[in-house]
Formats: sequence, C-alpha cells, structure tokens
Amino acid sequence: MAAAAAAAAVGDPQPPQPEAPAQGLALDKAATAAHLKAALSRPDNRAGAEELQALLERVLNAERPLAGAAGGEEAAGGGGGGPGEAEEDALEWCKCLLAGGGGYEEFCAAVRAYDPAALCGLVWTANFVAYRCRTCGISPCMSLCAECFHQGDHTGHDFNMFRSQAGGACDCGDSNVMRESGFCRRHQIKSSSNIPCVPKDLLMMSEFVLPRFIFCLIQYLREGYNEPAADAPSEKDLNKVLQLLEPQISFLEDLTKMGGAMRSVLTQVLTNQQNYKDLTAGLGENACAKKSHEKYLIALKSSGLTYPEDKLVYGVQEPAAGTSTLAAQGFAGATGTLGQIDSSDEEDQDGSQGLGKRKRVKLSSGTKDQSIMDVLKHKSFLEELLFWTIKYEFPQKMVTFLLNMLPDQEYKVAFTKTFVQHYAFIMKTLKKSHESDTMSNRIVHISVQLFSNEELARQVTEECQLLDIMVTVLLYMMESCLIKSELQDEENSLHVVVNCGEALLKNNTYWPLVSDFINILSHQSVAQRFLEDHGLLVTWMNFVSFFQGMNLNKRELNEHVEFESQTYYAAFAAELEACAQPMWGLLSHCKVRETQEYTRNVVRYCLEALQDWFDAINFVDEPAPNQVTFHLPLHRYYAMFLSKAVKCQELDLDSLLPDQEMLMKLMIHPLQIQASLAEIHSNMWVRNGLQIKGQAMTYVQSHFCNSMIDPDIYLLQVCASRLDPDYFISSVFERFKVVDLLTMASQHHNMVLDVEHERSMLEGALTFLVILLSLRLHLGMSDDDILRAEMVAQLCMNDRTHSSLLDLIPENPNPKSGIIPGSYSFESVLSAVADFRAPIFEPGGSMQQGMYTPKAEVWDQEFDPVMVILRTVYRRDVQSAMDRYTAFLKQSGKFPGNPWPPYKKRTSLHPSYKGLMRLLHCKTLHIVLFTLLYKILMDHQNLSEHVLCMVLYLIELGLENSADDDSEEEVSMGGPERCHDSWFPGSNLVSNMRHFINYVRVRVPETAPELKRDPLASTSSDALDSLQNSRRPKVLQRENSGTAQVFSLVAERRKKFQEIINRSNSEANQVVRPKIPSKWSAPGSSPQLTTAILEIKESILSLLIKLHHKLSGKQNSYYPPWLDDIEVLIQPEIPKYNHGDGITAVERILLKAAVQSRMNKRIIEEICRKVTPPVPPKKITAAEKKTLDKEERRQKARERQQKLLAEFASRQKSFMETAMDVDSPENDIPMEITTAEPQVSEAVYDCVICGQSGPSSEDRPTGLVVLLQASSVLGQCRDNAEPKKLPIAEEEQIYPWDTCAAVHDVRLSLLQRYFKDSSCLLAVSIGWEGGVYVQTCGHTLHIDCHKSYMESLRNDQVLQGFSVDKGEFTCPLCRQFANSVLPCYPGSNVENNLWQRPCNKSTQDLIKEVEELQGRPGAFPVSISSETNLSKEMESVMKDIKNTTQKKYRDYSKTPGSPDNEFLFMYSVARTNLELELIHRGGSLCSGGPSTAGKRSCLNQLFHVLALHMRLYTIDSEYNPWKKLTQLVEDMNSQVGNEDQQPEVPILYHDVTSLLLIQILMMPQPLRKEHFTCIVKVLFTLLYTQALAALSVKGTEEDRSAWKHAGALRKDTCDAEKCYEVLLSFVISELSKGKLYYEEGAQECAMVSPIAWSPESMERYIQDFCLPFLRVSSLLQHHLFGEDLPSCQEEEEFSVLASCLGLLPTFYQTDHPFISASCLDWPVAAFDIITQWCFEITSFTERHAEQGKALLIQESRWKLPHLLQLPENYNTIFQYYHRKTCSVCTKVPKDPAVCLVCGTFVCLKGLCCKQQSYCECVLHSQNCGAGTGIFLLINASVIIIIRGHRFCLWGSVYLDAHGEEDRDLRRGKPLYICEERYRVLEQQWVSHTFDHINKRWGPHYNGL
Repeated sequence: MAAAAAAAAVGDPQPPQPEAPAQGLALDKAATAAHLKAALSRPDNRAGAEELQALLERVLNAERPLAGAAGGEEAAGGGGGGPGEAEEDALEWCKCLLAGGGGYEEFCAAVRAYDPAALCGLVWTANFVAYRCRTCGISPCMSLCAECFHQGDHTGHDFNMFRSQAGGACDCGDSNVMRESGFCRRHQIKSSSNIPCVPKDLLMMSEFVLPRFIFCLIQYLREGYNEPAADAPSEKDLNKVLQLLEPQISFLEDLTKMGGAMRSVLTQVLTNQQNYKDLTAGLGENACAKKSHEKYLIALKSSGLTYPEDKLVYGVQEPAAGTSTLAAQGFAGATGTLGQIDSSDEEDQDGSQGLGKRKRVKLSSGTKDQSIMDVLKHKSFLEELLFWTIKYEFPQKMVTFLLNMLPDQEYKVAFTKTFVQHYAFIMKTLKKSHESDTMSNRIVHISVQLFSNEELARQVTEECQLLDIMVTVLLYMMESCLIKSELQDEENSLHVVVNCGEALLKNNTYWPLVSDFINILSHQSVAQRFLEDHGLLVTWMNFVSFFQGMNLNKRELNEHVEFESQTYYAAFAAELEACAQPMWGLLSHCKVRETQEYTRNVVRYCLEALQDWFDAINFVDEPAPNQVTFHLPLHRYYAMFLSKAVKCQELDLDSLLPDQEMLMKLMIHPLQIQASLAEIHSNMWVRNGLQIKGQAMTYVQSHFCNSMIDPDIYLLQVCASRLDPDYFISSVFERFKVVDLLTMASQHHNMVLDVEHERSMLEGALTFLVILLSLRLHLGMSDDDILRAEMVAQLCMNDRTHSSLLDLIPENPNPKSGIIPGSYSFESVLSAVADFRAPIFEPGGSMQQGMYTPKAEVWDQEFDPVMVILRTVYRRDVQSAMDRYTAFLKQSGKFPGNPWPPYKKRTSLHPSYKGLMRLLHCKTLHIVLFTLLYKILMDHQNLSEHVLCMVLYLIELGLENSADDDSEEEVSMGGPERCHDSWFPGSNLVSNMRHFINYVRVRVPETAPELKRDPLASTSSDALDSLQNSRRPKVLQRENSGTAQVFSLVAERRKKFQEIINRSNSEANQVVRPKIPSKWSAPGSSPQLTTAILEIKESILSLLIKLHHKLSGKQNSYYPPWLDDIEVLIQPEIPKYNHGDGITAVERILLKAAVQSRMNKRIIEEICRKVTPPVPPKKITAAEKKTLDKEERRQKARERQQKLLAEFASRQKSFMETAMDVDSPENDIPMEITTAEPQVSEAVYDCVICGQSGPSSEDRPTGLVVLLQASSVLGQCRDNAEPKKLPIAEEEQIYPWDTCAAVHDVRLSLLQRYFKDSSCLLAVSIGWEGGVYVQTCGHTLHIDCHKSYMESLRNDQVLQGFSVDKGEFTCPLCRQFANSVLPCYPGSNVENNLWQRPCNKSTQDLIKEVEELQGRPGAFPVSISSETNLSKEMESVMKDIKNTTQKKYRDYSKTPGSPDNEFLFMYSVARTNLELELIHRGGSLCSGGPSTAGKRSCLNQLFHVLALHMRLYTIDSEYNPWKKLTQLVEDMNSQVGNEDQQPEVPILYHDVTSLLLIQILMMPQPLRKEHFTCIVKVLFTLLYTQALAALSVKGTEEDRSAWKHAGALRKDTCDAEKCYEVLLSFVISELSKGKLYYEEGAQECAMVSPIAWSPESMERYIQDFCLPFLRVSSLLQHHLFGEDLPSCQEEEEFSVLASCLGLLPTFYQTDHPFISASCLDWPVAAFDIITQWCFEITSFTERHAEQGKALLIQESRWKLPHLLQLPENYNTIFQYYHRKTCSVCTKVPKDPAVCLVCGTFVCLKGLCCKQQSYCECVLHSQNCGAGTGIFLLINASVIIIIRGHRFCLWGSVYLDAHGEEDRDLRRGKPLYICEERYRVLEQQWVSHTFDHINKRWGPHYNGL
C-alpha cells in the first residue's frame, strides 16, 4: 500500500502502526487520538511527536486523492469514487486528533468558552444586507452586520441599510474604525479581563496537526494548477480543483469561528517561517514533495515573477505552449519596462510600442520599480496561501477564511504585509482575468478591511513602502494601454494618453487599485507621507498626465459619423476615479496653515508636468481648430490646490502662479472647452452624434461638476485676474468665433461661423463672461454659502425630493466615502430655504412623493439665474426655473408681466482675486457692449432679448464693482481731443458710459446698404444712406484727421500677445498671419470688404435711454426718478427694481450710473430733455405683405383649431364626470341613456365609433363596452371588521378557514354529501371565489363597428399594453380598458311603465301567474330558434363570461358538464355583481341614491343576457322550489324519498337570495313589478322562518322551553301569523320532533356562548339575519325598474328597505317600535307550511343531527373585505422575510414576495417553484385572487399587481421620513407605512379598478 510504504520510508519507530490500515479501517480513531495526546503530554514527548508525524504523513498524503482530481481525464474516469472518500477520511482523522480523543462538538464548545469576543468580525459575501452608521463611523467604510446593528443603540443617527456589493466584515468592537458608543451589547464588554487562560493541553494537538493540514492544502493547490496553454487558466479546471477542496477550506473556516483561542493557534501556524521551511523546501527523498515544489516554481515563473535565489535547481524547462506569455512578460529588467503589450493585441501597436517604451524608460526610475513588480519570495504558509488565492482568482471560500482570521491582531498585521507584498501580482492577475468584475469585488472585500484602519495603514506605509508600491502598480497598469495623443500637433506630438476603448478602462478594471489608493489617502498620516515625498509626487503627476487630453473629439464637418463611440463613459469615470478622487483625498488634508508646504509641492510638480505637456504636444499659442477634450486633470489639480491655498492656508496667490506666458497657455484649453460647450448646444457638432451631447452634459452633471467645470472656471478666473483684460476679453470672443459679428455695420461676413449659429454663439460668449464674473464658488464663498447656493439653484429648477437633492448637490470629497460633508448643515440649510410638501394622493393620479419647494423669500432674494445656468444639464431646466419664478411673481403680485432674470448681489471677492473686476473696466469690453446696444437698437439680425439681457447684466456688474480710479471724474471732460486714438478715453465704465462716439469706420461687404457708390442710384429710403450721402465730403475730410477707428479685436489681441512674448513685430506678422485664411475660409468664398464710415453720435447712456423707449413702446418714456424724489439717490436699493423686465433693468442701471457720478446724472437729464425724433414707420413691400397675409391666415387657422380642441376637451370632461368616479351630483344619469319622457318606449344609444344614435335592434344590436374579470374579493370577507395582520414572526400564521369563500365551500360540500346533486346546485350561490364581475365605462357602440375596430387594432403593429387576440381593447372614447361588449336588449329602458299602475290583484292570483310564466318556455320576444345577430351576440358574450374565470370556479357538480352546473354559474354571476356593488356602497344601503357604482353598472343588460340563457334550462315543474314555497303537499312522506336515492335539499337549507335570482331569471323578461314584489314577499316568509330556526338552535334548552311556552299562549290571537313569539314557539315545537335539539353535548355550550336573550336582542338578530336579502332585493329592484334607493339611518335600514320593497303595508303606523314580523305576508296558512318545511329537516336530523344543526345556522353578516394590516416600520417585514425560506422549495428565494390578500410567502420569478410553466406568483394570483394578485416585493419595498396575463408596478406604500419611496431599498433609510396610499391600494382592489387607474402594464409571460 502506498500509504504504508510512504510511512515506512520516513522511518517509523512503532512497527504495529503501519499494519493497522491493512486490516481494513478497523482502527479506532478516537482511541489512537487519545493515546497520542497522552504521549504528547509527557515531559519527554519526542516519541509521541514522531508517531503523530508518521500518522499525519500517512493520512494527509496529497498523492492519493489527486489521481482523481486534476490528474488528467483518464484518471478521473477510473478512480472517480476514491478521492472523495479519502479526503473525508483525512478530515475525520484531523477532527479526532484535534479533539484528542474526545467528541469534536464538545471540543469546539470547550474552545469557544475561551473566546475573548472583543470583535465581531463576521465576514459576509456579496448581496448580504448590512448597515452603515455615519454618526458612529470613524472610517467611511465602516459597516455592521444586522445583529450588531439592532443590538446597538443608533436612534436618531444617520444610518442606512445597504446590500453589500463586494462583501465585507462587521466592524463592531473595533475602535479604530468606529466610535465605542456604537458597539452592540455583546462587544461593549472589554475582553480578556474575565476570560480565563487557555489550558495548554486543550490546543496542544492543534499545534501539531494544523501545519501538516495546511501544507497538504497547499500541495493540493500546487498540484491542481496547470499553467494553461492559452492566455487564461481554463476556468473549468480551476473550479474543479476548488470544488474538491471545498471540505478542507470549510474545515479551516469552521476553526476560525471557534473564537480567539483557536485563531491565535492558526496565526502561529500560518506565520511561522521555520515550519514552512521544513515542510516545503522540497528537499529530501520524497518525490511527491519534490514534484510539488517544481510546480510551485513553474507557477511563479509563468507569472512573470522571479524567485530570488532561483537557480532553477531542477533545470525544469518551461512548457513550450506557454512561451508566448513568457515572452510577452519577459524579464526586461535592464530597461525597467515590463513589455506588457500582449501578443494577443492588434499589430497596429508597433508604433505605439516603441513610443510607450520611450516614455516608460523615463518613468521607471531604475530598479526599485522592477523589484516591486517582479520579485516575490514566500517565507510562510500565509504568503504562499495568498499567492495561490490570487492565482486561482480569489475563490470566495479562501477569501472568507483569510478574512475570518482578521480579529487576531498579530495575524492582521502579518496578512496586511503579505497582501502589500503581492500587490503587483494581484494587478497582473486582475488584468488577465476574464471575470474581472467578480475578482475586483473580492479584492476590495479584502483590502477594505486592511486599509480602512489608519494605524495599520501607517505601519505598512512605513515598513513596506505601501505608497511606492501602489503608485508604481497603478502606473504600470495604465502603461499597458497608452496611445499617442492626437491633440494639437498630430505628427510631432510626444504625449501619450490612455486609450479609453481598452477593456482596462471600459470595464473599470482599475477600480480596486484606485479605491485602495483613495482609501489610504483618507488617513492623515499616510497622506502626509505622500505629500512630503517629492519622488512620489513626480510619479503621480506622470500618472495623471496619462489622462490629460484623453478621448479627443474631432468635429465632423462633412458627414455624420458612422459609429458613435461610447468611450466617453470610460473617460469620465477614469478621470473622476483615478484623478479627481485621490485629489479630493489629498485636499482634505490641506486645510490649515501648517500644511502650506504640501500645497507648494503639489503646485510645483503640477506646473512642471503641465510645462512638459505643452512641450510634448508642441503647443505655441493657438489651439488646433475643431477639436476638444474634456479631460484636463493637470489643470484641475493645479486649480484646486490654488483654491485651497488661498481659502484655507492663507498663502499668497502670486507666489504660486507662473509667468504671464504660462498663464496664457493655461487658459487656452479650459476656454476651448467653454466655447465647445456653446458650439455643442448650438448644434454645430451634430454630425458627431448624440455622444458629444452626452459629454457636454456629463461635464456639468452633479457628480462631475465640482471636479471638472468648477475648477476650469476657477482657473480661468485666476488667469483673467492676472492677465491683461483687453487680451482676455478679445480671446474670449475669438474663441467663441463671434468677432466678425461685433461690427456696427448691419451686414457682415463671418468667416468661421454659419449665420444660423451666430446668435447662440454670441449668447454663449456673453453667458460665459457673466458666469466668469459673477461666480464666487472659489472666490470667497464659505462652504455653507456654497451649499445654500447649490440647493437654491436646484430647487428653483424643480421641486425636489430629499434624495434627489442629496444626489444633485455636488459632494465635496470623494463620493466613495459615502460621507456628505456637513450632512447636518445640509438639513439645516434645507429647512432654511425650502418648505416640505407632503405627498398627495388623487385616486387615479400618479403616486406623489414628498417634495421640497423653495420658500417665497428665496424666490424674492436668492434666486440666482447664473448658478442655475451653470448647473443645468438640460437647457429646458433654465426655462423651467424662469417659469417658476414668473409664476411666483404673478402670484405674490410683485410683477405681472414676463420678468427678466433678476440681478443678484454677489458675495464680496477675496482680495487675491480683485483683478478679475478689471475685465469690466477695459475698453475692449466697453466697445463690445456699445456695439451690441447699438445693434439691438437698430434691429440688426441675429440678436435676441437674451443678448440684451446679458449686456445689461454686464453693465450692471461693472457699475456695482466700479474701478477705484473715480478721481478722474470731472477732469476727463478737458477736451474732445483726448480721444483720437481710441473709442473711449479711459477704462472706467462709469465715465465711459457718458462718452459720445461720433463716427466709426467699418469694413462691410460691397453689397451692404451702408455703401452706395453711385449717388444717382440712391433711391432707397434707408435713412442711413441719405445721411451718408449728404455728408460724404465731410466724411472724407474728417477721415484724414483720423477720428474714425477701425476696430479689429483680433489685431488688438495679437498685438498684446506679441508684446508679451518678446518677438519683433514684423516677424510675428510673418509667423502668425498666414495661418488665418488657410484655416478658416475656402478660397473665393468671401465677398470683397470695403471700408465705410458710419455716423453714430451716441453714448452708452443715450443708447440705454433710447432702449427704454423702444422696450416700452412709448416716446419719452424714461423720466429720471430723482427729479421727483431726491431720496432715490441716497438709498438706491429700492425693492420695486428687484424684479421686472428689461425696462426695470434699464431704469435700475441708469439710477446706479447717476448715483455713482454727478456728470452722468446731468447727462441723463440732458438726453431726456431732447425730444427724440419719432422712428419713421416701416414701409411694407409687396413681398412682405404676402408673408403678412400668410401669417394672418395661419393665425386664423390656429384660432379655429384652438376652438375645436376646446370643444372636444369640454366634451371629454363631461364624459369623464359621468364615467369616472367623480362624485358629481346625485341626479346624473349615465351618458348613454338620454333622459327620456316616460312614454317614450325605445331607449336610444350613441355609438362612440360611428357617432350615430338610435335604438338597439335585433339585426344591428348596440352593446355596452364592458370589462369582465374574475374576482375573489367577495371570498375575502370575514365576519370580523378588524383586518388580519401580516405575519412577521414564525408563530403568526394566517388560516383562511373563516373567510366567506371557505365557509360557502364547506356548506356546499356538506350539502353535496347528503343530498341530491342537482338540488344542491340550486340551494346555494357560487362565485365567492372566481366570480365574474362585469363593469362598464358607460359607452355604447354598434357591435359591427366594434368588430371592425378590433380588426384595425389587430393590424396595428404598435406595441399595446393589452392583447387583442384575447379580445382586449380600450374604449374608443375614454380609453378605458375593456374586453367584451354586452349587447343592449331592444325595447324600452324604463320598463313600459307597467309597474306604475297600482296593482289590485290578490297575492294568490299573482302567485299563480308567476308559476305559469315560469312554466312557459321561451316566452321571449326573441325566440332562440331564430338566429338573429342579437342572439348570436348574446351567446358569444355568455361564452366570454364563462371563459373569464377558470374551470374550477365554474364546475361544482359531481357530474361534469351537467346543465344544473351551468344554471348555478349563471345566476351566481348576477349574485356576484349585486354583492360587489353592495360592497362598493360600503356594505349597506344607508347612503341610498344611484351612487358612483350605479353609474357604471350594467346589471340591467347583464340580466337580460343571463335570463335568456337561463330559459334554456327548464326546471322540472315538480322540483320547482316555487311550489314548495306556495303550496301544501298532501302526502308529506312521499317528499322524503326512499332510502336508496338521496333526498332533495330541504327548503330551509336553501339560500334565499339564490332563490330570488333563480325565480326572477326564470321569468320572461321584461319582468313586471307586481310579480317581482310577489316573489320577494313569498321568499321573505321562508327567510323569516330560517331566522327563527337558526335562533332556536342558538338558544339553550332553557331559552327554548321558555320561548315555546310564551308563544303557545298567544297562538290563538288574531294576528298570530305575524307574531314572532308564536311563530318561534311553533318552529321549536315542530323541530323538536326530530333529534335536532338532542345531543346537547358540552362542546355545544362551549361553541355558542350563552347569551341572555331579550325581545330586543331577538328582534335585532332576526333583522340582521334578513338584512342581506333585503339589500340585494332592493338593489335588484333599483336596477330592473330604475327606482331610487332611499337613504336612511343605520338603525332604520330594515324598515325603510322593507317598505321600499312593498313588504310593509303602506298604512303601517310607526308609533310603536317596529317589528320585523309585521312584514310577513303568508301565501298559505303559516302553521301548515312551516310544518311542511320543518318536516323535511326533522326527517334529515333523524340520521344526521350534527350536520342538520350546522346547516341551519347560516352566517350571513359578512364585513367588508380588507387587505392584511401592515406593520408601521418596514424593517420588521424586511428582517423577517428576506431570510425566510420558501415552504415549497425550502430555499431562501432570490426575490421573495408576500401576498397582501392572504399573507402567502412566494418566490418571485423563482424557477424552483415553477409548475407547468407558471411561476409561483402567477400561480398564486390565480388561486388566491382568480387572476388578480397583489404582492409586496420584500427586497424592493414596492407592490406589484398581477391582473390576468399582465402586470404592473403599483408603487410603494412605505415612505421614508421625507415622504419618498425607496424602490429596491437603494438608500436603505428607515421606511414607514403610508396609510393613505394603502387605503388607495385597497380601494382599487375592492372596486376592481386596477386596470383603469394604473397605466403602465406589460405582459408577464407567466414568468413572475
């Protein structure tokens, strides 16, 4: 035997041992273990140790099992059974040995007793539900298991529940990660104080056994790993090995769960280097060990790692198949590159490969990186275990085992160091992995536990160079996917960027490494190390520069791009995660003065990197046209650190800024992005597809904006504040391509921009300037101000829910941390700026959420359009904010018209940025403003109100921030000569405003109106031309004196630029100029430009005043306010100017100008005195007239259309009122029934399809649009008004035996046991479950119209929410869901008034008539034999009704398909509809009136259809119950029937309401009122008798004898037949002839608690017993004869209904209390007929007294149906159900759901519980609700409705504290029941309106 041989080879001291296994496994393990333990306990235990070694050697031998495991397929086939057994045996041995002979369970318990449980440390995997409390957490990654969370006290804390994505571990008890106040009760106790010391012998065996066991495991892992031939290990093989090792790893995992004592043993074993060396060196003679060591070395090799002392001892050759990978990962140690460009990639990487190498050489600083990347040396079991864990791509079990050990402190440190040592290897494996997602999660699962602990992170940083390793590994990772940058100078660029199309970026493969980096940077001590280390900073900036300029967009100019690349997702994610988040992490440590040095370091290396970048892309001064990248992380790092330096560290800004030339370069690219944004919004990039819009949106979106657009704008603000303002302004207009537009001429030619884009680009440029000058986010606002401004901006766009606000407010530090800075201040700011609007519910409306809406004073003072524009992702939100603002002003009466965006005062600037305001006081800007004002006044093309708005805004900003040199106020008027050289005298806006400009020289196209070379030709009426012509000589002569200026922004800007970069002018011209034409304009496209001179004679002030006149439409509308009220100048803040339109804005500006300077005030007054000449009216040319006519015609057409629409809307509205549940006045009559005079016999119907109206006829019938649905709502009624509670604990169960459906079921089956089947089927109603409910929207249509409508729907391929093949459609008028058409019976609607004649016939005559009419078959106007269209339709609708419900709800007969069954089904349909209408009316008829339910009722038509079909089945006349009710039979005994055949059901057991429906449906229609009343009277006598019989059974023996006696005394009085005492006494005496009252056992008394019966309580009982019948009869009468229902008090309901039904004689006096008996009207002598009825019962109770009694007591008082009552807090439901196992498949469902009708727990979508292709929810909806199911999805907190073959998400009835749903529990905040919503849900269930109210239905294909 191999085992024995191996053992012998080691040299075994005791010979008997090896033989033992040879005699079979008879060896007693326990005894051996005990013996060994004793041997080892001796002081001299060498012998014992050797013996144990030998045994282990034998048991834990890795050779044997692997033959079957991964040793190739052939072995697996042969020795399949072996391995499993051998391993189990080995495990048994280990357990026995550990326990030292005792029981393993007891051993575990003993070890647990010594557990110093200070930490919880529970490890969980993905999808586990855990908690995070921000109040208690020190580290943002802190998490708690549910148990620890619920046992701790977190009331009022900011916590949430979350589903773990990557897995995690519970931090309870770890004070490094969370505050001790949050520990749970178990882990609060400080440990080790009261835990006794572990006895030495308890764990002694473990110390010997475990090293061997772990070594055995490692050998298995080595053996099982075959270096694959292809790139990646075939997952199959690896998984196979892992499955085999499952029991071993689980065993280790169980050991870790034994507590601290066992963990410390394991730690010793795993970290002991000596053990490792002894066992794994692979020396010695053992071939097996040798082989395994070789495999280990090969594995190291193939991973591109070297083993330091590796001399390739055994000369192993690498397998040839693997050479490709080896070559690709060759040890190119000398150059320091790791050529990881895999051979599998495309060839086109040759060029980039060389280039990448060149770059890399520069990066890899010598050999340090090399050792980080390539060398691994394992010194302990732990290290090699981790190596294999990585190699096998982090199997879940291994990860859990390694993490379970973490509560052991010594292990934690060792493991963390090991993890860091393998970091580079992890990265390589991750990159190659196919399952990178799963693997990433597992990596983070581990690393988060290690790096969240600051103490540990610091230690590893110091001892293991953690930061160096991380940065290097990240750098290497990204180097594998670099490509050449095409930005700027494509040919000569040396810059490389990451390629966003690579899997590494696309799949976010880098995130585990980046998230670890972010995690460690959150620790102060680690971040400081990073910021101090210059080498690291250089490397990091290198890393960041890989992302600088990635994902370059080039504008498509010709055709639309074929393939839209989606790489931008990857690019934005990469910049956010890899660059921005580490940046925020670092910034959070630079908050105080002491950290100034760090900022200086970062800024310094950042600028160096930027300089390198500019050099690499060959940048001079002009950005390349038509390309943009949104990714400039280096710029943003620089900007953010500058901002921090000034804001928090009191650094001097200038000390951190570079020279002017660098600043100019710095501003180019961010400015390019701003201009591109405007271009994208102007649709200039439309050929690049939608993705470019996506980028523009993402750039400003809330998660990205504070890492992207905000730093960009801040950087531009810094540049603007330090550069020459004229240069900056002209750059802006040039970048936005609108320079050519800024001319005084009315026509111009723009060489770089199409005309249709000009306006929006101009708006873009001005908007950008406004944002640049008004935004103060980084220029002096405090954090709370910023939060407030952000919140106000978001709330102004739309009302927001709390969660969407949290999401929309840009978070400050890295979003990964989950901590929102100052979430406390968040709540306080929110309550300061917004009001909470609780959710509202309109039934039928959509579910509202709780919303926050801005307070009035916020609109009044804080609404800031600039902030809104900056933060809107969609342009429509800006409009939405303005609309809301307008609405507020109208509502509060502040301003009636269309207001302009208000001007908001700004926070004061931080002194460092004062230079920014010089932009407002530079001539270039003033020239632009002047030009634009002039153009607007002259109505030039392409200018909008928006442009004017921005121009005025800029002027106002300039006045608010006036320059400091106001002293030159009056001097400047010295003389006009000063302004020869330029437009304006100085740069101060205040003085420039009043400066008059007389002439301007402009360059215009030759076609322009300004030029008319031939004076004779000047017939045009253009005022300008005539002015020019008359002045021509003057102009020419002035031109020489140089007054007029040519103004070219570009030239100005060039000049400035050249001055700064010291080049000679001539050279510059040669260098720069030629570029322009070649780039922009196609040759020959531009028309010739000529110079012309315009006379202007305006100043900014005069233009403003003229604008005021133009805007107000009145001459001289402006009147300086200070002339009336001098106060205005002293306190300029006048509220009346705060809100308003352009006129208000102009007035406000003029007032400010006047306040700031006396000169301005005087000039304004002067201008106002001169009367402006009237503007000449425009002459209308013929062409214009034509367009005007067209306009007029259009206008008229539009008006007509409006009128038609309005008419249609009003019709629709009136219809809605009648059809929907709108409580309109009671006297409304359903729409289709036109209010007819009583004598009109035909009812007239409107067809909603063809629009014709007319009666319904036999050959062209009309029908009602109806929805048929099966319903089990009635079956859910219970006799208890209190709804049942949803079970939330094991002991709470719901048993359905007390529901209405169950009770009726039991009754029917009881009757069927003892009585004749056909008779049973007439004695009850079915349809409590699966009854068919018919409802209509009240619209009618011709049935032939309907058929063609259905055809058209069938051919319409549009996806509908319903299935046309199943006959479903929507009503053509109101779009209500329907599935059938109910034919309207021809004839009168008001039943021929027959019933209105008082009836004089005696009751006896009527009874005879009724009997005759029932016996006459087919007494129908329509004989069934003749096939008319109508009868066909009646049959087809009957088929529909039958098919609506399932067969099991129709067939109750013992003989399938019997006619009695059909009969039962049909009258039960009528019963179901009547009962449901009663429920809709609240269960009683007290409210009276035709009620809402009545409006949609179609009972009348339904009755006709049912009656028609009932007449097909005649009841044999001798069985007709009518006879039994109205005639005495001569021979009673013949009634009973002989022994062999079953008797008929005694009449007293019949359900009276069913009898009523049978009698009425058997009568020929239309029924006469007198017959109806007769039937009700007769049935009432039966009902009354039943009530007395039931009462007699309910009473005790004493009660009965007393009643019997009392009644007997009055039997001979005159009205004995109407006296209940007499009748009761008679019933008792008759019934006591049988055995009914005998068996009065003890159990009877227990069942019926004795009641003290008084005459009042007996009367009450009888009335309650009879009421349901009276209600149904009254409803029926109301529908058949159109009588109104009277309304009444609850206590008089009985008498009112009785008199309404004609049971009460009209002369009845109500002075003495009402007795129900007075309604009796016996058709024959009362006592005789009662005797006859009772006889049937006594003969039955002879044999079955028990059942006889049970059948007599009918429970008829059902309460309204309710859904289950839900608990207040959702957590109680969640905690119980989300881990509950399913009773069918005994698994925990992935998507658990619970039925809200009956509380059944089901698997949603679970294949485990699927039956015949139906998933469990669908199945349950059919069984519980006949096709309607209401389920609460436990994991999502939402309710799903299943209706037939469709389903919809209804919404949630649980809301959080802010009134919001939390679908899928994403936010995990506590949820509370919302009673209103639940009531709405229940209401929709009871009223069967799910189909009408919920709009989003979809098919479920039985898959739910």
